[in-house]
Amino acid sequence: MRRTVLIDAPSNLGLRPPAPGTVPGCAKLAGALREQGLLHRLGALEGGVVVPPRYDLTGWREGVDGDFNAAAMAGYTRKLAGRVEDRVRSGDFPVLLGGDCSILLGAVLGLRRLGRYGVAYLDGHGDFRHPGNVAVSGPLGAAAGEGVAQITGRGQADLTDIDGLRPYVRDEDLSVLGIRDADENQAELTELGIRHTPVGEIRRLGPETVARTVLDHLQGPALDGFWIHLDADVLDPSVMPAVDSPDPGGLLTDELRSLLAPLAASPRCVGVNLTIYDPDLDPDAKGAALLADLLEDVLAPGDVLAPEDALAQP
Repeated sequence: MRRTVLIDAPSNLGLRPPAPGTVPGCAKLAGALREQGLLHRLGALEGGVVVPPRYDLTGWREGVDGDFNAAAMAGYTRKLAGRVEDRVRSGDFPVLLGGDCSILLGAVLGLRRLGRYGVAYLDGHGDFRHPGNVAVSGPLGAAAGEGVAQITGRGQADLTDIDGLRPYVRDEDLSVLGIRDADENQAELTELGIRHTPVGEIRRLGPETVARTVLDHLQGPALDGFWIHLDADVLDPSVMPAVDSPDPGGLLTDELRSLLAPLAASPRCVGVNLTIYDPDLDPDAKGAALLADLLEDVLAPGDVLAPEDALAQP
């Protein structure tokens, strides 16, 4: 049985401030879920904290300077990559509590050092803004909205080519799941052959069927394993409003659970990160309770399946 290790990665370096002079509250995500007793509920080992640098937009110029906090983010990515690399090499299953989506850079860099890994990218948005499509996706700046582009090698080299390892994830080794049906990045993702399944298609096919299709690919012999990126905004704001972009048309809790559980249960899954939930927007901690329950449901001990059983989940 794999050993789950809980690691805090409370970086908000890749997200725009919610208001002038403030910082994104998603850095408090890890603390909020730990208050829900997540360490004990997962039967996890304590993996500690990877402490991020200070959030500082002083002097940054939109449209001129690329991503803000880039130098700090690159240094943090290397630190987090080392932690993930060590844990996966030891056979552990790291659960990273963010933080914003830029923490995924650290996870995939660590895995890239070990071999060839895929990513199941569960997110409400395509996160494919890069220098070649700013006319469609808007100006560069917030790395949290550039995740799919950056992990596949698109964007400034100080974030996308650390240690000369661009791309951290190949286009064909990625499955983007749960984006809104009208997501602006779908046409480009289709053109590039990056697999993506919006909410409407997940509902039409059924989340279990979609999970089987994803596993059929990510458990293939070309890959050494895969990572799960889970952004809380994949959920509909009717159940998860405490995110920076609570766009309607997301998955409901049971749909996400049915999609996520077979992926997390696969023995080829080597870890997961959770991002974007903002405790500042959730004074009653209902969102924290929902996410802790969800992670317990899909990651509790005893849920790892044999490869053939993971593929055969109904």
